[in-house]
Amino acid sequence: MENPIRVLQVLGTTDLGGAESRTMDLYRNMDRERVQFDFAVHTGQKGYFDEEIESLGGHIYRLPKFRVYNWRAYREAWKTFFAEHPGYACVHGHMTSTACIYLPVAKGAGVPLTVAHARSAGVDGGAKGVATKLLRMSLAERADFCLAASALAGRAVFGQKAWESGRVRVVPNAITAQKYGYCPAVREEMRRHLHLENALVLGHVGRFHPCKNHPFLLEVFAEVQKQRPDSHLLLLGEGAAMEQVKKQAQAAGLSGRVHFLGNRGNVYDYYQAMDCFVFPSFYEGFPGTVLEAQAAGLPCIVADSVTREAGVTDLAEFASLEEGAAAWAKRVLDAAGRPRLGRVKEICAKGYDTGTQAAVMQRFYETGEWE
Repeated sequence: MENPIRVLQVLGTTDLGGAESRTMDLYRNMDRERVQFDFAVHTGQKGYFDEEIESLGGHIYRLPKFRVYNWRAYREAWKTFFAEHPGYACVHGHMTSTACIYLPVAKGAGVPLTVAHARSAGVDGGAKGVATKLLRMSLAERADFCLAASALAGRAVFGQKAWESGRVRVVPNAITAQKYGYCPAVREEMRRHLHLENALVLGHVGRFHPCKNHPFLLEVFAEVQKQRPDSHLLLLGEGAAMEQVKKQAQAAGLSGRVHFLGNRGNVYDYYQAMDCFVFPSFYEGFPGTVLEAQAAGLPCIVADSVTREAGVTDLAEFASLEEGAAAWAKRVLDAAGRPRLGRVKEICAKGYDTGTQAAVMQRFYETGEWE
C-alpha cells in the first residue's frame, strides 16, 4: 500500500486505563505502513499516551464532552469533524455511551466500517447510569459490528437479543504477555526499591472508581494485617475516589501500610513485587489487570461478579463479596504462599497475546470482514 488506511479510535482520554492500554498495545503491534490509528478523545487535557501516539504517526483530536443537554451540539461537533477529516476506513468506538450518536454520523459521512466495542459490564449509578442505558438501547442496530471484551460485557451493553442473534463477537482482551512474565531478579530489585524485602505484599491495579470496590479491599487488607503485621498493600491507579480511600486507610490506622502509587508506566515491574493480587470489583467487562497479574504468576482473588472469562489460568480464584472481608483475607493468605511461576506461554496459547490479536484486527480493518 502506498498509504496506510486510517482508523479512528474513539475514547474518553488517552490516559492510562484499560481500554486505552489495550488499544495502545494493538497500535504498537500493528503494521503501521498498512494501518494507522488516530484518536478522538473527550477531554482538553493532555493524556499519558499523547507523545507516543504522535511519535507512531497518529493524530489526536478533541471532541466536546457529552452532557445530555448538549446532545445537538455534540452531534454537530461530530458532523463538523468528519467533514473536515474525510477518508477514514473505520471508526472504532470504545465509548459506547455515545456511540449511538457518533457512529451513525460517521456512516452518514461515508465511513465504510463502524464498530462499537463493549469493554464494561456495568454503568455508573444515578442519572448518569440511566442515561447510559438509554443511549445504548439501539446501539446494536447502529453499528456495523458489535465487539465485546467478554460475553458478560456483550450482553450488558448490546442486550440479550443482540447477543442471542450472534450480532456480538467476543474479542480477547489481549496484553503484551511477554512483558509481564515472572522474573525473580526484577522481583528482588522492586521489593528492595520499595523497602519491602521481607514483607507480604498484596496488590491492586485499577482506577479509583466506585465499581472497583476499594473500600472492601481495605477491609480485606485490615483483616490480613491482624494475622500478618508485616503485610503491605500496593494500590496503582488514579481517580476521583482516591482521596476518600486515603481517608479510609488513615482512619483504619493503615496509612503506613497502604501505598498509593498512582499511575505507573512500568506497572509490569510492580506485579513482580506482589505476592497476591486482590480484585473485588462490583462489575467489569474483562479486567486486563487480572490477566496481567496471571502472566506474572500471581495468585488472584477475584470477585465472582467479574466475568469468569478473566480466569484464563488456574491462578484466578473467584469468591463472592458476600463472604465478607475475613473470608477473603483467609483466601489471600492461603494463596500468597504458593510457588510462583509465570503463565506467559499458556496465555499466548489461548489467544490473549497482543501480537496475535493485532494481526486479527489488522485484517478486520483492511477487509471490513470478521473471520
